[in-house]
Amino acid sequence: MRRFEKILREGLYRSRHGLIMGVCKGIADYFDFSVFWTRAITLFLFLVTGFWPIGVIYFVAALVMKPEPTLPLRERGEKEFYDSYVHSRGTAVERLKRRFENLDRRIQRMEHVVTSKEYDWDQRIMK
Repeated sequence: MRRFEKILREGLYRSRHGLIMGVCKGIADYFDFSVFWTRAITLFLFLVTGFWPIGVIYFVAALVMKPEPTLPLRERGEKEFYDSYVHSRGTAVERLKRRFENLDRRIQRMEHVVTSKEYDWDQRIMK
């Protein structure tokens, strides 16, 4: 993993490339620890304590942890959007719609100013 990605992640994510739901690989990436040793410790705990406590904790962790972003997050805004999307896709979609509508209104205002007759006269006078 690249260092700049590590700085912006600031969270514990399930890896998309893990063996079983990506929990061990996600934990290893977050703590910058070897994936082999993370899996070995998990397997050892499975064998020592039995399936019941560690198995439940593992599957709860898989359900609670957010999946790793498919693309690296380079800006704080991208991280905020990804977090909002993971928690509530509907809210994230509404946020994108509002942003698009605001941009569309700004473009329409600029087009109105540029295509107005006053703008044409100002350009002729400046020449």
